[in-house]
Amino acid sequence: MATKTITVTEEAYERLRTMKRGDESFTDVLLRITGGEKDVMKGFGSWKESGLREAVEDAREEFDEDFENRQASQ
Repeated sequence: MATKTITVTEEAYERLRTMKRGDESFTDVLLRITGGEKDVMKGFGSWKESGLREAVEDAREEFDEDFENRQASQ
């Protein structure tokens, strides 16, 4: 397997070192924290039934109404 050498600051090295588990190599840690999943579409739709869209729309309507009221009173 080919390897590459990279330079990191002491702070970055220490953070990476603290993330190591058991007998993991730095390569193992980097692969784990950067994720192996390359499908960018994987998460789309995962919040579909959460009610978040409705909550955001309600908040937006309330904000717009409040803004219009403030503009009218000036």
